[in-house]
Amino acid sequence: MQKAIPRSDQTTALSPRQMLLPLVLAQFLCSFAGTTMNVAITSIATDLGTTVSGVQTAITMFTLTMAALMIPGSKLTDIWGRKFCFRLGLLVYGAGALVAALSQGQPGLVLGYSLGQGIGTALLIPPVYILATIYFEDTQSRAKAFGAISAAAGIGSAAGPLVGGLITSAASWRVAFGVQTLIAVLIIYLGRKIIDPGVQGEKPKFDLLGAILSAAGLFFIVVGILQADTYGFFRSTQDFVIGSTVLIPAGGISPVWLFVAIGAILLAVFFWHIRRTERAGKAPLLSMRMFQNRISNLGLLTQNVQWLVLLGLSFVVSVFLQTVRGYSAIETGLILTPATIGILVSSMAAGRMAQRRSQSTLIRAGFVVTIVGVLLLLLLVRETSDILTFVPGLLLVGLGVGVMLTSSVNVVQSSFPEKDQGEISGLSRSVSNLGSSLGVAIAGTVMVSNLATGNEGYAWAMIVLTVFAVIGLGAALLLPKKLPSIAPETNLAAVYGIDPD
Repeated sequence: MQKAIPRSDQTTALSPRQMLLPLVLAQFLCSFAGTTMNVAITSIATDLGTTVSGVQTAITMFTLTMAALMIPGSKLTDIWGRKFCFRLGLLVYGAGALVAALSQGQPGLVLGYSLGQGIGTALLIPPVYILATIYFEDTQSRAKAFGAISAAAGIGSAAGPLVGGLITSAASWRVAFGVQTLIAVLIIYLGRKIIDPGVQGEKPKFDLLGAILSAAGLFFIVVGILQADTYGFFRSTQDFVIGSTVLIPAGGISPVWLFVAIGAILLAVFFWHIRRTERAGKAPLLSMRMFQNRISNLGLLTQNVQWLVLLGLSFVVSVFLQTVRGYSAIETGLILTPATIGILVSSMAAGRMAQRRSQSTLIRAGFVVTIVGVLLLLLLVRETSDILTFVPGLLLVGLGVGVMLTSSVNVVQSSFPEKDQGEISGLSRSVSNLGSSLGVAIAGTVMVSNLATGNEGYAWAMIVLTVFAVIGLGAALLLPKKLPSIAPETNLAAVYGIDPD
């Protein structure tokens, strides 16, 4: 077992409370990147000579890259070290933001934003949650740490449109990416004294085949959904051609389902692979026990739906305001401010509410409030309606999502003992980012597709988001009111020589 960290080293390290600042800022930055582009869609499309669908693809690929690589990124923290992955992720993220800022076309945007920042996020986010778990050993302090990090995620997503709108209107969308590079450098500086106690025991081997299968499966499913904009959801509106060969003629089944089927097969092979690897006594990318906890599975589903609704709604409302109502980036950001306020208020009150109500109760209440908010956006907003018609719905969605974020994370993380925190953290973040990716892909595709125009596309997208929110509520209703507690294991602070003060 690794020796305790000497007192001389501890004096140069950050205390748990000081360490929390760079972790919170890192989560805020990555969540901010997921929505800040929404208000600049038309500006980016014009500057880069692409379309709204092209920008939608870049946004979706960003969240998809995070979802596909979050589990491999989590496994790498046990091989390379948490602090190393945290710093490396920030470097890759900052470089990607710089490439995006200097891009002259959609390929450059995808390379810098979708891939660079996506890969960087997948490397740096797992250490955020693992380090918080290690440094905050008791349930109460850990809940506060998770609450601060989860609140940063929600506030970052909600503040993205406003801050992005201000920067885009005052300067350029390129400056928004430049600012992200500077913030990444600042976080590296703030976290320079973080002590990583290192992985205890033998380092695991990296399951490359498992990583490829899981990433490819998610990729085909999400990219398949994006094809609906071109070919339609059910019947193909045109020939689906690869090279000079027509694979699906116009009028046949949409290529969407071909891609989704390939993705589903790859994920099925992935599960077969990890089960086979475990039976052989080897370490797979992800243990099967991560999927055998009913409470955790329900919590993961609620997380997925929360981010699907939040990111999907942010994209749909932003596109509607800019392409249908003709608002600028700053006007769009200001109109979306009620959602930011809602998340901020409910996130700040989440800790106090958790002392009075169970986690499952808060998740259920959050979904109910969110559903009401989406329905108000559907019923009140029209092509010519007053700006104030957006306020009640956006505020309620922000309040509802803010209530749920911390509770869902706690449900999932608390369903497993300390030894599994690394794996469940990676899975949890992957599922959340997959929800973000699906939200933009599904609701965004409905919004910009040829199936409807103007207010009709907006209305159908809101209906789709309502359906998913109802599914999330159904999962929340299946959660037991009183969640079982995990028996405490080794005192990690004592093992790692970390001063809890």
